[in-house]
Amino acid sequence: MDHHEQPAPLVPPAPLSAVELTAMRRSLTDGRLAVTRRSLLRAGGALAAVAGGAAALSACGIAPAGRTDAALTVDHSAAEKRIHFSSWTQYMDVSDDGKHHPTLDAFRRRTGITVDYTEDINDNDEFFGKVQAQLANGQDTGRDLIVLTDWMCARMISLGWIQPLDRSQLPHASANLAAQYRNPSWDPGRKHSYVWQGIPAIIAYNKRATGGRTVDSVGQLLEDPQLAGRVGFLSEMRDTIGLTLLDMGKRPEDATADDFDAALARLQKAVDRKQIRRFTGNDYTSDLEKGDLAACVAWAGDVVQLQSDNPAIGYAVPKAGYMTSTDNLMVPGKARHKENAERLIDYFYEPAVAARLAAFINYACPVDGVRGELAKIDKELAENPLILPDQEMIARSHSFRALTPQENRAFNQKFSDLTGA
Repeated sequence: MDHHEQPAPLVPPAPLSAVELTAMRRSLTDGRLAVTRRSLLRAGGALAAVAGGAAALSACGIAPAGRTDAALTVDHSAAEKRIHFSSWTQYMDVSDDGKHHPTLDAFRRRTGITVDYTEDINDNDEFFGKVQAQLANGQDTGRDLIVLTDWMCARMISLGWIQPLDRSQLPHASANLAAQYRNPSWDPGRKHSYVWQGIPAIIAYNKRATGGRTVDSVGQLLEDPQLAGRVGFLSEMRDTIGLTLLDMGKRPEDATADDFDAALARLQKAVDRKQIRRFTGNDYTSDLEKGDLAACVAWAGDVVQLQSDNPAIGYAVPKAGYMTSTDNLMVPGKARHKENAERLIDYFYEPAVAARLAAFINYACPVDGVRGELAKIDKELAENPLILPDQEMIARSHSFRALTPQENRAFNQKFSDLTGA
């Protein structure tokens, strides 16, 4: 900022509605952000319209989409060899002593660029509240690179708060991004974002609790009497509703309000029959290990880690399909070090670097060409389709369509009524 320039007054964020506050409390206590071992999952989608959409932002004086000039930012990368990188807890490889991040240390040695890495994102909506006023007023947040979940990325891009990326600075990322992630509807052609990790929602089961039987469909979870009272679904709306829609032959990518209501009604019947024990966040893992939950909807990163400790844990990718969300790297508006940030994004798309991250994080790796590098570290992980999905698994992947602010509030209210949140 020019030292002679007076900063624009900050505009306070729009207030949260009652349903959004309820959803946030649920996310903060047992949502995807809850940590088990090294697992880290996002508070996905409960508050996609935390500020009530562009109309609400405009109503309280915050610039709507297109009003900010994220692209017109002076870059200080050449003079300032540093990056301020904000991410989530336990979402980077660490050294044995827990004091260093080997991949970031290697990047600094290679480029001379120091990465100030901060684990200050605990929840998508909470982070949105931190930076909303600054970005809306065209001010630097103090961050050059952030990691957020796809639905929140969509909102921030639509508001004009994210800088477009220079593809010429991203040769590895452009070449190695896996095909299934290349063209999301919320960021066509990946002009503003690149995937950090994929987050599949699948089915997990305890073989001892099922008597050795495989559980491989949502229909079984909802209707198999032998599982009654020992079934778990996630408290994340998009994962639970999306998987139910797929089992009903519907596509979450273009589901209507009527489709949503039909999926909700099917879940309600299972609740009324006491087929479903409870709706959970990340805390399902202990119940699954003990067998209190015979089967449940689960996040793939957890399953990989659970299986390493407990051979009774099995998983299935439903034939009808599974849900995938993504966490994504983006450069916020007015960031001082955009080119440095782009160099770091590209670095993460080098297969050897991506393999080191995959071996530690255990989520779906978005980088092609990693298998050989990961096998050098851990052959078993390199063959795990939850980390490196094969073509058959990729073909079954689905994502929930973008919701309007009105749909988001209505859907979340109905889902909260179902889950009792």
